Amino acid sequence: MEMVQTKVHLKKRQVVIFIILILLWEAGSESIQYSILEETESGTFVANLTKDLGLTMGELAARAARVVFKGNRQYLQFDPETYDLLLNEKLDREELCGSTEPCVLPFQVLLENPLQFFQAALLIRDINDHAPEFPAREMLLKISEITTPGKVFPLKMAQDLDAGSNSLQSYKISSNPHFHVLTRNRKDGRKSPELVLDKALDREEQPELRLILTALDGGFPPRSGTTKIQIVVLDINDNAPEFAQEFYEAQVPENSSLGSLVLTVSARDLDAGSFGEVSYALFQVDDVNQPFELNANTGEIRLRKTLDFEEFQSYQVDVEATDGGGLSGKCSLVIKVLDVNDNAPELTMSSLTNPIPENLPEIIVAVFSVSDADSGHNQQVTCSIDDNLPFLLRPSVQNFYTLVTEGALDRESRAQYNITITVTDMGTPRLKTEHNITVLNGEVRTARLLSERDAAKHRLVVLVKDNGKPPLSASVTLYVLLVDGFSRPYLPAPEAEAADAAPDAPLTVYLVVALASVSSLFLFSVLVFVAVRLCRRGGATSVGRCSMPEGPFPGHLVDVSGTGTLSQSYQYEVCLTGGSGTFKFLKPVVPNFLTQDEERVSEANPSFRNSFEFS
Repeated sequence: MEMVQTKVHLKKRQVVIFIILILLWEAGSESIQYSILEETESGTFVANLTKDLGLTMGELAARAARVVFKGNRQYLQFDPETYDLLLNEKLDREELCGSTEPCVLPFQVLLENPLQFFQAALLIRDINDHAPEFPAREMLLKISEITTPGKVFPLKMAQDLDAGSNSLQSYKISSNPHFHVLTRNRKDGRKSPELVLDKALDREEQPELRLILTALDGGFPPRSGTTKIQIVVLDINDNAPEFAQEFYEAQVPENSSLGSLVLTVSARDLDAGSFGEVSYALFQVDDVNQPFELNANTGEIRLRKTLDFEEFQSYQVDVEATDGGGLSGKCSLVIKVLDVNDNAPELTMSSLTNPIPENLPEIIVAVFSVSDADSGHNQQVTCSIDDNLPFLLRPSVQNFYTLVTEGALDRESRAQYNITITVTDMGTPRLKTEHNITVLNGEVRTARLLSERDAAKHRLVVLVKDNGKPPLSASVTLYVLLVDGFSRPYLPAPEAEAADAAPDAPLTVYLVVALASVSSLFLFSVLVFVAVRLCRRGGATSVGRCSMPEGPFPGHLVDVSGTGTLSQSYQYEVCLTGGSGTFKFLKPVVPNFLTQDEERVSEANPSFRNSFEFS
């Protein structure tokens, strides 16, 4: 028995743990939500992001944390010291959200290095800062004296800009023996008053009544608004006008022209004469947002103001028909505004890096978001750039995109890119927005036109510094030479140094002239020396043989190993054979460091070695 209870207990614990894990997973997948009362002073503390995001203040500062709202509005700001989230301005819930409840403003916390988004939302809580107001200070009712008790008379309703429990909740009427008031909930969520007849009227006894109608909201303490009701008791008019239908519905495109027919209402009265003549009127003519006008005789409802689907998606209109005796009937209309593609997409730039470094892939150039004020299919957008550019568009969370480099860029190949980001919606006709950005990567340009008066050589020091703390920097020296007709814009380092030495050209000319003079003097000395030797051996020439020289040539006259092309120094003994006109090289006088191979070649080719013909 105890074992069975233990198994049941373990199963219950497993189920509880499983449920807790599911709840934690669902909570983690939702965005962070903060709330604040409307009309709160700017600078008020909203949240501690370091705690909610699990990041330190140093991480938030290093990753350039910022808050991004739709439409580039800045309702929140960071405390520069604590990085707490503070209110940037007073917020009016009615201005931001109108009658929409709850009033939620979604936003994102954007972090860089690496790029990261956190979804969050700001809930604006309503305060009771508006009292109910009636459209007119006085209402007039004409009621026949033969009206039976229980008859209901619709009254004009009050309006309260607050929401929730602070909005209009009920109506009450001043004390009287004939009427009480009911509060009716309409389909659109508003509350309208209805006057109910409790006791029959007698015109001869009391031809007119004056009452006070009060509207109350649900605030604490409640606020209220009042209006006067004047009731005129009419003589017998047996029938009130009746509409063909109590509820009408129509649709109209938001781009309809002024004066366009929306629909026609119709009512009839069974009475004869003036009591059967019906005229029409809008029941709530004071509504400033009412874009329609009604023909009192025909019942035609036409457009008198342009429509905007993004501002109002539908209208509730009440029409009253009144006969000549003062009796009236009422019908309700719901006019829905149809959206057309009349809003081009919008692009909001959140981050832009310019210039960008070369030789590094996957550089984040820009972070931006796109939106479209239209709805449905007209609100869907696509984002694109030119395919021929070395950049990529990557979708991020919700409507955010990042523009990154496709690969490493080369400044020497191309120093600047003009990128056109095109945002196109899916409506008919399609609308698009183009956003141009220019990306640089370190090109140096002349600030003005150059002339002959400018210096021929310029030395530039280019400094590159980042935005870190502390900032780091690097520098490079750039030599710029002004030349005429030069085909290459960039010089390698040796050529640049040679060009740098160009002003020393006169000295080079002097050195060349000196070297040529020394070479000429050396050649002349050799020729003189050979001529002298030939003269001294004139006798040997007559007998047809060559006499041996007394000694080798001086080594300093033929030793050219230091500057010529020979690998070693050679000395030759020469003589002139009689009648042949031929110089013979008897033998070279060489040092004893010839290799065996070289000696072998010399012995095998004596003619090559010893004779050289002169013509």
